[in-house]
Amino acid sequence: MGYKNEYDVEGHSPVDTSADEKAPPFYTDQTTGVPAESFEIGNTPYAKLQRLVGRFGVEQRGIERVPEDERTDTNLRKVGTMWLAANMVVSSFAIGALAVTVFELGFVDSLLTILFINMLAITPVSFFSTFGPPYGLRQMVLSRFWFGFYAVKLIAFFNILACVGWSAVNVIVGAQLINAVNSDVPGYAGIIIIAAATFLVTLFGYKVVHAYEFWSWIPSFIVFLIVLGEFAHSGKFINLPMHKGNAEAGSILSFAASVYGFGTGWTSYAADYTVYQPANVSRVKTFVWTYAGLLFPLCFTEMLGLAVATATMDTVDTSYAKGYSDSGIGGLLAAVLFPPLGRFGQFCLVVLALSIIANNCPNIYSVTFSLQIMGQWTQYVPRFVWTFVGTLVYCAIAIPGYSHFEEVLENFMLLIGYWLAIYEGISLSEHFIFAHRTYDITAFNSPRKLPPGLAALVAFGFGIMGAVMGMAQVWFIGPIGRKIGLPGYGGDIGFELAFTFAAV
Repeated sequence: MGYKNEYDVEGHSPVDTSADEKAPPFYTDQTTGVPAESFEIGNTPYAKLQRLVGRFGVEQRGIERVPEDERTDTNLRKVGTMWLAANMVVSSFAIGALAVTVFELGFVDSLLTILFINMLAITPVSFFSTFGPPYGLRQMVLSRFWFGFYAVKLIAFFNILACVGWSAVNVIVGAQLINAVNSDVPGYAGIIIIAAATFLVTLFGYKVVHAYEFWSWIPSFIVFLIVLGEFAHSGKFINLPMHKGNAEAGSILSFAASVYGFGTGWTSYAADYTVYQPANVSRVKTFVWTYAGLLFPLCFTEMLGLAVATATMDTVDTSYAKGYSDSGIGGLLAAVLFPPLGRFGQFCLVVLALSIIANNCPNIYSVTFSLQIMGQWTQYVPRFVWTFVGTLVYCAIAIPGYSHFEEVLENFMLLIGYWLAIYEGISLSEHFIFAHRTYDITAFNSPRKLPPGLAALVAFGFGIMGAVMGMAQVWFIGPIGRKIGLPGYGGDIGFELAFTFAAV
């Protein structure tokens, strides 16, 4: 079934919602994908807009499949640096600090948790990254093979919430760091600065996102090395002892949930950043580059955050504890950098604030594909327009959230984070058990050829039940989570139960 000569730029959706009754509106020979030049054909407003932005090198493609002859990005190092930059950021530093400041764990047990949980968390991200080159499809489109044409919209909805919500949380953190350096810069100004820079990168699409991430990790890494050196020189590190009993078990499980949620959070976008790799690229090499690009920055920054946070337990010099109490992670970093380095220390903090751009680029680039997959009308809106809309929405959330409900927003994002474990449980079991690891690529946008999705929806419901039973969050502690750890705190096994319930 092919439509090699069918062009209909009046309706440019690549999705064939009525399967065999009519041809997809774009050139969509299902085995070759949509060529780049087809986006500009015609005199419709859509085609005119695509021609306009095409002159400036803006990526015009959305969820349409990338033809094999356009998968020419042969540099696998960019796959690694993509994730290296996205995680060499202050947000991951903050995750490591939670071990001491929130969960009151020892140093060695926290260190081991960071290492082994991250090794597990990034495995699905690396695995799904290998799907981009052979299929040329975005992660949400690939998900149709596991959830069906219609049920995947539920997954896309949760992904939209995650992309927009975490972008808002991250940009607030960046704005707080800028404000800590210069109190004359109001929170909303810092948010707009970071969001505008992120928009400019993501506006141009795949190539520019990869180009930016290829280099942006370097200044952040240098600053983190300075933090490491200054902190080691200060002698403030405390080797906190490991605890025992229920309290230790509950705290380890809850901290592990935070580490896992952060590391595995990229799973729902994984293939988005390899779709332009050649179809014959080694899947093993793709996996290894992705894995290495994730593991190093996550472990390095989280372990550094853990080490620096131990100084908050110093009962003699309380400058670190006071800095964290007054200004959170920004205050903690300021306690390391400002006294010995002065103005240069402030500059370093600004660099870390701007690292949020690299952290948010995957969120804002990939949210567009989840929006386009929601329905035919959303596909009528070009990718770069959705990028602008997504930026406006998370800024609209972040600006009032900066001073009014940041903690509420973050708690809500942590609460919905369990959906990733459900997604992984369903998609991995579908791939290894039911799909037998093979897919009919001609079926990706034909509802009748895809799974009906009812089993996936039922499994998703069971996954939610597992998450609710095992979670231990500020707003709610599940009946199983309550039986672990101290009364009133519990231990979080929501990810484990969500994955298991959904997979089984």
